[in-house]
Formats: sequence, C-alpha cells, structure tokens
Amino acid sequence: MRRIAVSLTKGGVGKTTTAVNLAAGLASAGFEVLLIDADTQGQAGKSLGVQPASGLNELVAGEASLEQVITPARERLALLAGSKSLAGLKRLIARRDFGAERTLAEALAPLDGRYDFVIVDTAPGWDVLTINVLFYADEVLAPVSLEVMTLQGLSEFAQSLASIQRYREGLALRYVLPTFLDRRVRKSEEILAQLGAYYPTQLCQPIRYNVRLSEAPGYRQHIFEYAPNSPGAEDYHRLTERIANDGA
Repeated sequence: MRRIAVSLTKGGVGKTTTAVNLAAGLASAGFEVLLIDADTQGQAGKSLGVQPASGLNELVAGEASLEQVITPARERLALLAGSKSLAGLKRLIARRDFGAERTLAEALAPLDGRYDFVIVDTAPGWDVLTINVLFYADEVLAPVSLEVMTLQGLSEFAQSLASIQRYREGLALRYVLPTFLDRRVRKSEEILAQLGAYYPTQLCQPIRYNVRLSEAPGYRQHIFEYAPNSPGAEDYHRLTERIANDGA
C-alpha cells in the first residue's frame, strides 16, 4: 500500500486539486484508493460532492470507527473527510506527552493492506497535523505553482521535511509537480527550468493552467468527469500514469 502526502507549506498551489484528481485517476485505472482530507476546510470532500457527518477528527479522537468514517465517493474511491473539527484534533495531538507525532499513524494503522493507494491532502502551513501526516506517509508529492515565492516555499518545505526524515528514513520527496503552467509567461518557463535543475528525478510533467480545473469542484466532479477531453484531464492522466507505473 502506497501512502502519498500531497503537501507544501504554501497555499494556492493546487494541493486539493491534485489530491482529488490523482485519487480519481488512480481509481479509474483500477486501483483501490482512499483519499484522506487533513485540511480544516474539507475541500476534498466538497469537490466530490461528499460531505459525511464524521471523518478524520472523529476517528482519531476515538469517537467513531473506521467503518463509520470512511465514505464511498466513487467506484474504487473512498473518502476520509476533513472539516473545521480538525482544529480540535490539533489541540488533542498537542496535549499528548509522548509520541504525539505518530497519533495519526496509530489511528490509521488498521488500514494497512486495504487499499493500493492512500492519498492525503494537507493544509498549507507547518503544524502538528501536517507533521503527523508526514510521519504516516512514505512519499511526498509537492505541487509547485510556477511563481518565485513558491519556489522559495519549496526550498523551505524541503528543509522542514529533512527534519522529519531524520526520524523516518523511508520518507521521500518523491514528486515535484509544477502547476499553473502558462507558456505565454516567460517567468513560468524560467522557474520550470530551475525546478528541473534542482529536482531532475522528482520533476513531473507540468499541469497547465486550465480553467476547467477550477470549475470542476463547483459541479462536485473531478476533472475526468467534468471535462474529460480538457488539457487538465490530459495532464492529470499523465501524472496518474507516472505514479501508477513507478511501483514504489
């Protein structure tokens, strides 16, 4: 079972868009997939039109079982939802005297072997919940919008990630995904080239700017449902194929 965190401390880079469409793409390819929303905004579930009454917070807090909180979202795609209640979960984790960083991993341990992929959407920022996700995941996919500030954000995130890797040798920044590529903007091409120089093996083919990607959540659909012939669907299909074929 591959556990992939979609994470970067900067917001507005397409984390939820990537998590939702990657999970949907893998499910459509025949894999059993669980999408976990570790963001207080709960946008992953909303994007798919699924808003269960309980989710990740209730599971970790011991208020509900796995069977009660995992919700079918599409064929072969299940959701463990996030919500504003995750703010309470952060406080619960912070109050633990020992092993706080492994709180999430302990709660999710019974999932081992149930799915082919677990995709975790994280909130922007660096807090106890993001740290918990990184102690659970084995691979990190970092979406990077092609802007100078995001490039700096990736560098800072990689440094923070290194502090986790000292305790989890198996955790790897496996994928760097450029997003919002607009080839009419020269700076985008320059930043893409810099990413290729810094991360030659991790760099994925970019996700082009495509308005259909921003429209799809409003219709409670992933991109393969909303606009299957769009550049956005083509790009996320390509990302899905790369990850599926990597076979970590």
